[in-house]
Amino acid sequence: MISPTQIGRYIMKGWLFLVIAIVGEVIATSALKSSEGFTKLAPSAVVIIGYGIAFYFLSLVLKSIPVGVAYAVWSGLGVVIITAIAWLLHGQKLDAWGFVGMGLIIAAFLRRYR
Repeated sequence: MISPTQIGRYIMKGWLFLVIAIVGEVIATSALKSSEGFTKLAPSAVVIIGYGIAFYFLSLVLKSIPVGVAYAVWSGLGVVIITAIAWLLHGQKLDAWGFVGMGLIIAAFLRRYR
């Protein structure tokens, strides 16, 4: 018989794996611009390795977290973090609607998982 503590650890491991998947995806997506269409070796390697890590850990996440929940969190937080990085590091312009959109994603996440 599986104890509630074991189930809790199993689920928490899924959330940890989801964080790792998000970090991998964010690093890979951030390196895409620097890869210049996969013409620069080092950034291209970062993209390939980052996405490999992201999808590997996402596949592990799906053992304990429903796909709809995992994908919503992964894509939502990924969009917010990537947009923030592009705004802060690459000078991407973000208008009022961009801030509103990111705010709504964050609000929905907090509302759902609070």
